[in-house]
Amino acid sequence: MKLDRNTVWSLARGWLAAILVVAGFAVASAPVRAASFQPLEIVTKNGVQVFSVEMATTEEEKQTGLMYRKELADGKGMLFDFNPEQEVSMWMKNTYISLDMIFIRADGRILRIAENTETLSTKIIASHGLARAVLEVPAGTAQKYGIRPGDRVGHPLFGSK
Repeated sequence: MKLDRNTVWSLARGWLAAILVVAGFAVASAPVRAASFQPLEIVTKNGVQVFSVEMATTEEEKQTGLMYRKELADGKGMLFDFNPEQEVSMWMKNTYISLDMIFIRADGRILRIAENTETLSTKIIASHGLARAVLEVPAGTAQKYGIRPGDRVGHPLFGSK
């Protein structure tokens, strides 16, 4: 069977359209990723710990956070910007990775740390004070590096770095 050029192009367009629909579905069902990564430092009594953090600044990024992710490497995290400083409440709904949530005041000082959060939970995790930002890192990070309330976070959100 011999096909003419128009038939071949018509079949090719049909296949291309099908591929684009499938690719679009895959992208639409993928977790929202923050737009940029930035360095962040935490100065502890044990020294300076450097992280590479995704920035969650849009409402969609802040609402989704690290939901649906299956892994988060050591030294990585997500920084949520809640400007202006305010009482902040987080949860672990649809979050498969246990996290340490580090609540940070506008001056860059750590206010509170919620360690080893419960995965897939709708239990509210509150800042217990005014926070400008929340840093989410893999569970155990705060203990591993000796990160404590009062330690200073270096990042442009806090007028440093």
